[in-house]
Amino acid sequence: MNPYLLFILAVLIARYLLETCSDVLNLRHVSPILPPEFEGHYDANRYAKSQDYLGVTTQFGLLIDLFHTVVTIAFILLGGFAFVDAVARKLASDEILCGLAFAGILALAGRLLALPFSIYRTFVIEERFGFNRTTPRTFVVDTIKSLLLAAVIGGPVLAGVIWFFLAAGPLAWMYCWIAVVLFQVVLVFIAPYVIMPLFNKYTPLEEGDLRSTLENYAAEQDFRMKGVFQMDGSRRSSKSNAFFTGFGKSRRIVLYDTLIKNHDVDELLAVVAHEMGHYKRHHVLKAIGRGIITSGIMFFLLSLFMKNEGMFQAFGIESAHVSIYASLVFFGFLYAPIATGISVFENILSRSHEFEADAYAARTTGKSEAMIAALKRLTVDNLGNLTPHPFKVFLDYSHPPVLKRIQHLESL
Repeated sequence: MNPYLLFILAVLIARYLLETCSDVLNLRHVSPILPPEFEGHYDANRYAKSQDYLGVTTQFGLLIDLFHTVVTIAFILLGGFAFVDAVARKLASDEILCGLAFAGILALAGRLLALPFSIYRTFVIEERFGFNRTTPRTFVVDTIKSLLLAAVIGGPVLAGVIWFFLAAGPLAWMYCWIAVVLFQVVLVFIAPYVIMPLFNKYTPLEEGDLRSTLENYAAEQDFRMKGVFQMDGSRRSSKSNAFFTGFGKSRRIVLYDTLIKNHDVDELLAVVAHEMGHYKRHHVLKAIGRGIITSGIMFFLLSLFMKNEGMFQAFGIESAHVSIYASLVFFGFLYAPIATGISVFENILSRSHEFEADAYAARTTGKSEAMIAALKRLTVDNLGNLTPHPFKVFLDYSHPPVLKRIQHLESL
């Protein structure tokens, strides 16, 4: 059997087994005993509901993962990629247009396969546990916008990458790397003004105690910004969050309307101070820097496997039809183990950075109790899991478990 095919199948199966093992361990690690830190916050019924939510969402995720793994393996073994390539070649003869058709068909097929699961998750599971506020109309409009946005953004990027590999010779990977990085930087600046408003409404926070408190804190921290905004997150879910967006003077503090509704001023200040900690500790810039380096490594490795006949044979495509655009897709299967390793490493760093941001919030506000209260309320409101298995945390968690964060804050 083709060695590339053996490797790809082994990676797909190993990834599935790894994720399944992680989820099963996580479910078995659930404790029926409420941790003392949450006494008076989680009542017995809501704590049981949180565990039910974990069980339902985990089992549903396992079903989705199994379905996608089986479909992907079957698609490879039955010559699905060769079929799509043949269709794309009938639609266009130009390499770039053919590549856009190839990627477009695969992307659209993937979205259609995922659509029933997304509908069920939104309108059955999230509805059952009281989170869903998405109307069918909003769901349809969001889906259409996402597809159009993927075409408008992804299409030119894909066309540019194909063009560089067609025209730029051995250094094509470097030109692709530079071009994609520059494009991502541009997106960071325009996203708050062009992309994000396509899905949510952002309004300046109304005058009052909360706005003045946050603006005074930002001024104390020498944080230049466009302003403090409220996002209508309640249009889709009752879950809440807060984040910073943009760079330079275009930076914004954004609070979900659900967050504002469920927390007092001190707690909201603590949440914003936590995000400020990420900014002041340069966590975002460091993550961008690491992303630039890893994308450069990825493009270099891609260049080594570009138009590799053995790799194409693994997907049932003849050597006469070896192409740049299909190389991009097929390389993703080979790169998957590296991507997983990078993800685990990034999660380790992210968890460390969350502790740093918590400490920054506690130090600069002098209100560690407010940060702890905010974490508890957020966890209860979102039916968070209080006792995740360490292996699940290691593999998938970008934030430390809430009890670890509370213990860290109490030790400061």
